[in-house]
Amino acid sequence: MKLSISAIPFLMFDTVLFAPPATVLPAAIAALFGLLIGSFLNVVIHRLPKMMQRESDNYVASESGKPLPHEDRYNLMVPRSACPQCGHRITAVENIPVIGYALIGGKCSGCKTPISIRYPIVEILTAALSALLIWQFGSGWAGLATLPFIYLLIALTFIDADTKLLPDDLTLPLLWLGLLVNLYGVFVPLSDAVIGAMAGYLSLWSIYWLFKLITGKEGMGYGDFKLLAALGAWMGWKMLPVIILLSSAVGAIVGIGLIVLTKRGRDNPIPFGPYLAAAGLLALLYGQDILRTYFDFL
Repeated sequence: MKLSISAIPFLMFDTVLFAPPATVLPAAIAALFGLLIGSFLNVVIHRLPKMMQRESDNYVASESGKPLPHEDRYNLMVPRSACPQCGHRITAVENIPVIGYALIGGKCSGCKTPISIRYPIVEILTAALSALLIWQFGSGWAGLATLPFIYLLIALTFIDADTKLLPDDLTLPLLWLGLLVNLYGVFVPLSDAVIGAMAGYLSLWSIYWLFKLITGKEGMGYGDFKLLAALGAWMGWKMLPVIILLSSAVGAIVGIGLIVLTKRGRDNPIPFGPYLAAAGLLALLYGQDILRTYFDFL
């Protein structure tokens, strides 16, 4: 099968619309499960950076002998979700993925402050990608393994877009999970996965230091190295050129668009993690077809 990159969006639509009946039920179940996970991912995206900042603040205070600024309990479970403006506690009905947002009209039911549209977008995106991956890989071990893969990538994408951070709490589990899955050769042989992890990290690490030596500036963060290492652990070293080229191309197009349309300064850094994540998903789904198309073109 030959595939052009421009045909990818149409192929994704066709695969869902014309899926065999045997794949519809597992994909539908995955979509419902994805909605629930998407709701939890919204909590992770919002709270994990705050948890990291609080931990950093407490560490600095303890090292300087000052009272800890954050002694209240704050994690992914506690306290309950509430409106940051009026403190209204989110009810069980309001917390239903997508439906809850629609019922309250996208506004806090207490003070009517608008709630970001990103919350239902994350839930719908998680559901759609869950269904697509189960359709593509089936409901066996390979298909089930792709679900935590995409959930971690979604969380990393939005956290990086917000804070320009790729937390080790997410990138390292993604890396180790990729090695664990390929311990049994689910996607690539273990040797390819190990080399992929090492090559993924070292490739961006080398680019980082070369750019810094030439310009005196930091072009990316260490989280990008770990994310590419994780993608290499999942898909092996042979897929790294595809991931790097796709992410660089998309990043360049979006970056130029932001500069032209929003007059964003060239010195204003653009997070690279979302483009790595998008390229990683495309490589997982269509990497082999993209490689074959490329070599056929040559």
